[in-house]
Amino acid sequence: MLRAFTLALGQLTDPAVLRVLGKSLLATLVIFVVAGSGLWWLAERGLALAGLTEARLGEAGLGETGLVEAGMVRALLSLVAVVVAGWLLWRIVALAVLQFFADEVVHAVEARHYPAQAARARQLGWREELGHGLRGGARALGWNLAALPLALVLLVTGIGPALVFLLVNAVLLGRELQDMVWLRHCPDSTTAPPLTGLTRLLLGGTVTALLAVPLVNFLAPLLGAAAATHLVHRRKADHAA
Repeated sequence: MLRAFTLALGQLTDPAVLRVLGKSLLATLVIFVVAGSGLWWLAERGLALAGLTEARLGEAGLGETGLVEAGMVRALLSLVAVVVAGWLLWRIVALAVLQFFADEVVHAVEARHYPAQAARARQLGWREELGHGLRGGARALGWNLAALPLALVLLVTGIGPALVFLLVNAVLLGRELQDMVWLRHCPDSTTAPPLTGLTRLLLGGTVTALLAVPLVNFLAPLLGAAAATHLVHRRKADHAA
C-alpha cells in the first residue's frame, strides 16, 4: 500500500495527470457553484417562508438596535447550509467527476509502469464511463444517507459520526477505485477482482482520510486512482506467478 501511494505521488507532475487534475477540478467546482447557488436560494426562500422576518427578530430582541436585519440572518444561515453541504458532499462529487476522467489517469500510470498491460486494455466509451460515475456517485450518496441515522445517534460521542462515515466511505471508495482499473482488464463478469476486501478497505480508508484534509483533498482522488492501478497490476502479477 505504501509503495503504491509513493509511486502515485511521484507521478503527480506527469502532464497527463495534471490535465486530468485541471479538468476534474474545473468540473467539480462548476457543479458546486451551480448546486451551491441553488441551495443558497432554496435555503433563503425557505427561511423567509418559515417567518424569519424583521418582526420576528424584533420579538426576540435582535431587531431593536437596527444592527440585525432578517435578510442578513437568512444569508448567514444559508451560507452555513451551503458550506456544510459542500463539506459533506465534496468526496461524493469529486469521486463521481473523477470516474468520468479515470481512464486517463489509469492510462497514464499504465503507460509509464505497465506498458504491456496498457496495450491489452480495452477502451471504455464515454457512456460507460458516465454510467459508472453516476452509479458510483448515487451509491455513495445512498450509503452515506443510510449511515446518517447511526451517525446522529453517535453524535454524543464526538468522534462517532466521523468514524461511521470514514468506514462507509472507505468501503465504497475501495471498490470504486479498484473497478476504475479492473474494468479495463476484466476478461468477463465472472472473473473475480484481484484485490482482497482488506486491501480495498485500506485503499479506500487512506483516500477517505486524505479527502478530509484541506487542499490535499483536491489531489486525493487522483492519488487513489493511481495507487489502485499499481495495486491491481501488482496483485495480478503475484497471482500469475
